[in-house]
Amino acid sequence: MSSYLAPNWVDRNLLNPLATSLGMASTLAVRTRRTGRTQTLPVNVFDHDGREYLVSVRGESQWVRNLRAAGTCELRRRGATRTLSVHEVPAGERAPIVEAYRRRWASQVSRFFRALPDPADHPVFVLRAA
Repeated sequence: MSSYLAPNWVDRNLLNPLATSLGMASTLAVRTRRTGRTQTLPVNVFDHDGREYLVSVRGESQWVRNLRAAGTCELRRRGATRTLSVHEVPAGERAPIVEAYRRRWASQVSRFFRALPDPADHPVFVLRAA
């Protein structure tokens, strides 16, 4: 299933820039699959069972598609930049990661999971040093 929740004006223009400028979130930088430009957006890096993950709370977003195509990304936070390779977690293996992520970031993400409750609708990527 391919589901996507588009960000509204407040998220795009107020909350996302605020989260990154205050250091509340990391910035994901990934090359776009069509133009090769760099797309940036705030993300919560999730530490779970000794690994780092990115979870798409909005579903099949453009950054998800770009990350699949690129296979690598940069994560920026408080002046530090890390270059990482990514591996997508198969849909059937996402549930425990998504549920733990949901509990950890509940105050920020619960609205997305009410709209898309199935863990399979939330792409998950394992991050590894490139």
